[in-house]
Amino acid sequence: MKVELKNLTKIFPSRNKKVGGEVVAVNDFTFTIPDGKLVGLLGPSGCGKSTTLYMISGLQKPSSGQIFFGDEDVTELTPENRGIGLVFQNYALYPHMTVKQNILFPLQNLRGEDRMPKEEMLERAYRVAKLVQIDELMDRKPSELSGGQQQRVAIARALVKMPRVLLLDEPLSNLDARLRLQTREEIRRIQKETGITTIFVTHDQEEAMSISDVIVVMKLGVVQQTGKPQQIYDDPCNLFVAKFLGTPPINVFEGEVRAEKLYIGGAAVLDVPGVEDRAVYVGIRPEGFIPDANGGLRCEVSGVDVMGRDVSIVSRHGAMLTPSVRSIVDADYKLAEGQTEVAYALKPHKVFLFAKDTEERIYFGV
Repeated sequence: MKVELKNLTKIFPSRNKKVGGEVVAVNDFTFTIPDGKLVGLLGPSGCGKSTTLYMISGLQKPSSGQIFFGDEDVTELTPENRGIGLVFQNYALYPHMTVKQNILFPLQNLRGEDRMPKEEMLERAYRVAKLVQIDELMDRKPSELSGGQQQRVAIARALVKMPRVLLLDEPLSNLDARLRLQTREEIRRIQKETGITTIFVTHDQEEAMSISDVIVVMKLGVVQQTGKPQQIYDDPCNLFVAKFLGTPPINVFEGEVRAEKLYIGGAAVLDVPGVEDRAVYVGIRPEGFIPDANGGLRCEVSGVDVMGRDVSIVSRHGAMLTPSVRSIVDADYKLAEGQTEVAYALKPHKVFLFAKDTEERIYFGV
């Protein structure tokens, strides 16, 4: 099911009655979610991603704009009439019911023509339980399950109605690191097997990049950039997006362009053809450094993190705007004992320039 958002806006009254005014949670959001794809809404707390999800679900009404499921305008439809499955962050399972009863609950509340025979309800419940690999836990109560198992029950309950659209609101944030990795892989598998259009809200960029077909990066209610995860990582449109995506995060420096050369800390580090003379912010991905005794970027070594096949050199530079400079290099590169400085050449396609006033990307020929 294709989901289309047209000029979607949500405005809340300010909680500060003395000041008054309004808070724009989502501002003129226009985007089409392709049929059968998994789309991640990504951004920091307060960026409007959950509000967008709740407007798609019908739990919140837009201040303006429209929502379409396929060709049907569902903007005014109630949640139960939209054909959505919604999984909350806190699972929202009924503690007095068994797993089977929790999964069956949405089907038992169907009325009229949608009402199903008991045998069909049970067959469908066991089918989705098997899909999420909890079919052996059907007689347990939620208190007898791990966090990951409870999350699977919540997903099964959302899927049992065969929804047109599956909505996931930070479904992994209550899980530990190992379970989070395992469960996100399961969510991707389930989505691929069912082919249900899925919208996944998260503040964790690693989660979004690992399982999404497309990600939407948001800030203060405004869409910053949309695209495939790797495409956005490789080609961020502004400094916010560049800083938000990537682990370790991008290194940011004060820089200056003079005569189509990029200077950091007074040293020429890269040719930037086509860029006029100006002060800039410079973003360098951790994998964009090449140890080179003749390199223009010289950093003071703080430490080395061994990661197996790679080594992360932690260093400092007078022009850095991030807490430290992290460069990931091949493990074959060894610092000499007592070495206090490392020089780098730079990979041009891993270096991004941004305007100081707008923080928008400045492109140069590479």
